[in-house]
Amino acid sequence: MDMTSTGAPRIFAMFPGQGSQKVGMGKELSEKTSLARELFDIADTRLGFSLSKLCFEGPEQDLILTKHAQPAILLVSVATYLLTAERFDTVVAAGHSLGEYSALVAAGALEIGDAVELVHKRGIYMQEAVPAGVGKMVAVLGKEVVEIEDALAKVTGGVAEIANINAPGQIVVSGTKEGVDEFVSLLGGAKVVELAVSAPFHSSLMKQAEEKLAKDLQAVRIERPRFPVISNITARPVIEPEEIRTNLIRQVCGRVRWTESVEYVAAEVEIAGAVEFGAGATLTGLVKRTTTKFKGHSCDSAEKAELIVTALTK
Repeated sequence: MDMTSTGAPRIFAMFPGQGSQKVGMGKELSEKTSLARELFDIADTRLGFSLSKLCFEGPEQDLILTKHAQPAILLVSVATYLLTAERFDTVVAAGHSLGEYSALVAAGALEIGDAVELVHKRGIYMQEAVPAGVGKMVAVLGKEVVEIEDALAKVTGGVAEIANINAPGQIVVSGTKEGVDEFVSLLGGAKVVELAVSAPFHSSLMKQAEEKLAKDLQAVRIERPRFPVISNITARPVIEPEEIRTNLIRQVCGRVRWTESVEYVAAEVEIAGAVEFGAGATLTGLVKRTTTKFKGHSCDSAEKAELIVTALTK
């Protein structure tokens, strides 16, 4: 079993992206621990509105807005990690899309206040980049990347590009409604699920958002992380601050290479298992579909962390 001399299991720490938000998130953590309360206070102060109230009480139609969901997910993920991290030996981390910011805060590369403000602005910029109703995202199930790329190459109208490679047989395509609809007709016979999103994320249509966020990222201090964080854009671990900054800028329009990130850990890093910190278990499910080398576990509380440690040290 992969453990440190102190008995803590070596883990791959994972941080979820948008979609894991829900009303009530973080409330129990804040009620039970001063650390979580302090993090929410920092966020409320930096943002100039009560993100904590949105998380704890909703309403849901406000919490799911990209500009609110992104900092909310980051805050709860980071709080969960910091409250349970001493039970684990994190040797590498990764986050899905906005989750990369959570991973960088957990690793000490980004300060929590800066990160909350960055992802709030990121959400605003992404929403503003494309008018409502113009963009579309779909999940394609049961097809390989090469099949998707063959169909995308034949699209003649609009924009259609791979946004996320989440797991074998689960690929997300993003672009204009016209382009994505043409792609779906060209693909033929695949199970396609339209995603309930407000904009075509991780596509070239986000260029305006990328340019705006780049200015904010240039003004933020990034430290060398305590452990490597795998970049979405390269699917490889990064520790140099300027490389982290560049990759976060490129990530806005670039594809999320999650499958390759998990495969890299499976091939190159000795761990006892993967742990997803925060609300939901999406990444835990994707690990199961991607590798048999290790298992994924979802952690949303100190009690759950104890159960995971027990499972990983058997």
